[in-house]
Amino acid sequence: MQIFKNSASPIYRIYRNRSLHSRFFCNNQQQKSHFEDVGSSMASHLKTRSVIRFRGPDTIKFLQGLVTNDVRKFGEAIGEKTSTLTTPNVSTVSETPIYAAMLTPQGRFLYDLFIYRPSRSYEKLDKTGSKPGSNPADDLFDLLADVDATVMDELMDCFHKFRLRSKVDIENVSEEFSCWQRFGKNLSTSSDSKEEPEASALGWGAGVDKAGQSSTKGNSSGWQWYKDPRLDSLGFRGIFPSNTTPPLIEANKETDELNYLQWRVEKGVAEGSTEIPKGEAIPLEYNLAGLNAISFDKGCYVGQESVARTHHRGVIRKRLLPLKFLNKSGNGDVFFLLFFLESIFGF
Repeated sequence: MQIFKNSASPIYRIYRNRSLHSRFFCNNQQQKSHFEDVGSSMASHLKTRSVIRFRGPDTIKFLQGLVTNDVRKFGEAIGEKTSTLTTPNVSTVSETPIYAAMLTPQGRFLYDLFIYRPSRSYEKLDKTGSKPGSNPADDLFDLLADVDATVMDELMDCFHKFRLRSKVDIENVSEEFSCWQRFGKNLSTSSDSKEEPEASALGWGAGVDKAGQSSTKGNSSGWQWYKDPRLDSLGFRGIFPSNTTPPLIEANKETDELNYLQWRVEKGVAEGSTEIPKGEAIPLEYNLAGLNAISFDKGCYVGQESVARTHHRGVIRKRLLPLKFLNKSGNGDVFFLLFFLESIFGF
């Protein structure tokens, strides 16, 4: 490309300094046009992601000292109840997932993860539909984490190294559960109440039937979609049993994971240890604070001191941003690239 021939070009200096970490090329004009023109939502099975289950009474305490976000909300009831009655498919208390990261003691990025709290059996109706499920004491507390599949083995080793005497079992359950993402122009700015027109139309008058909403987002097993905790424009994300089809997935709307990659890279969001260099990346340079992955008032965790110091100084010399290149006519091949743009260029 002509753009890299001039060594005085800022972009040349960035490329030469190996600051380009992720690229997506869309060379097929027909595929590009189809992707840009899709108005309804699409869904992708994220085969590059795996699932870990944490189970035991010390789960919250264990994760609280390791990850950058505050997981204490999973240990107590939060949010507003959607109904005074137990619903058959979705918990009466809404607990949205969180996005978080694990760092080195020096504050460098290691792994990212999405943490979910599955619905408890006593929060749903039993098989007869006449009463809540089992007694709360019969349910072991557990959390599920959506993690990068390429680093699963070393991530499991890392968790076991920190477990010590904590009463928490850590298990790879990738064969039992799958990670999915729903995305598209219609979902970019949709709120939960506007996601499905049918749900908004239910109920009396101008009110919204919460049970109707729940049934459009969840299934009979209690698994449901949640707004992506990073950006609304990324759509919805969820963990579902591998032997079931997630709700709202139509055969003609399931698409290759590369389309989700293009959608995400266009938004300037890196994901996983492949795109965020493990052991090297500074979390704030990769916008993890803006992606709701970091809590600055949760207390201590591994790598917290470096992150807090950088945040309070307010000096971040590099940022991850998306760039889009077109040919002179404004069409043809489109390149989505993720660069580190140094602050001397005015970013």
